[in-house]
Amino acid sequence: MQNLKLVGSKDKKRTIIKIDDVEVGKDLVVIAGPCSVESEEQVMITAQKVKEAGAQMLRGGAFKPRTSPYAFQGLGIKGLKILEKAKNVTGLPIVTEVLDPRDVTWVCEFADVLQIGTRNMQNFSLLKEVGKVNKPVLLKRGMYSTIAEWLGSAEYIMNEGNTNVILCERGIRTFETYTRNTLDLSAVPASKELTHLPVIVDPSHATGKPSLIESMSLAALASGADGLTVEVHHNPPEALSDKDQALTPKEFSKLMKKIRKLHTFMGTM
Repeated sequence: MQNLKLVGSKDKKRTIIKIDDVEVGKDLVVIAGPCSVESEEQVMITAQKVKEAGAQMLRGGAFKPRTSPYAFQGLGIKGLKILEKAKNVTGLPIVTEVLDPRDVTWVCEFADVLQIGTRNMQNFSLLKEVGKVNKPVLLKRGMYSTIAEWLGSAEYIMNEGNTNVILCERGIRTFETYTRNTLDLSAVPASKELTHLPVIVDPSHATGKPSLIESMSLAALASGADGLTVEVHHNPPEALSDKDQALTPKEFSKLMKKIRKLHTFMGTM
């Protein structure tokens, strides 16, 4: 691919991104937590449960881009303060989405990793802004985007000086309707072949079905993914967003046990 001067893998070592004690690209990293920050109680319970199960980072949306303007949009600054408190209690670094270039600077005061969601993958003004700050960026693949377009967006970020980019495959839109999206696992080895950046997978948004998350998580790791981001809610039926795809803490704990077994097995190959 042309014009990937910074993202391209030729003559470059694999990038390892250090976030507190976590090393993405070296460690097997699992990011877990609710789709949206709804209340302090919800976040604290979920954060403690995912920490106990073995997650290394906490995810949660304080700002939510929703298809309907009438759907829950997040708690904003209040949500960020709740995430900050959860980190203080659990020690888990925070991954949260930023939607607006004007918000980047102050979201950085709370977040350890800035997430760029699928709808904003080609919001070039936002990409340039997160490229100017000293925070790792988790860049989700656009739902209609090719691998080349995805990597081109990473190039936008890195061209501004921020080289700490984590790629996230989260499924793409196809004619299939049984799953929420179609998980393109070929994108994992393909992007690792084309770039030196770490690549993780989001099986929650890719499938939209808790019954499929475990198998797709294990398949993602077998394909070479450096980690996963998984939606977990302490009470999914009451979730204000994505309740149909969130795992319970018990289900997540079961998944983590299988992840560790697979990771150990793969290390002996």
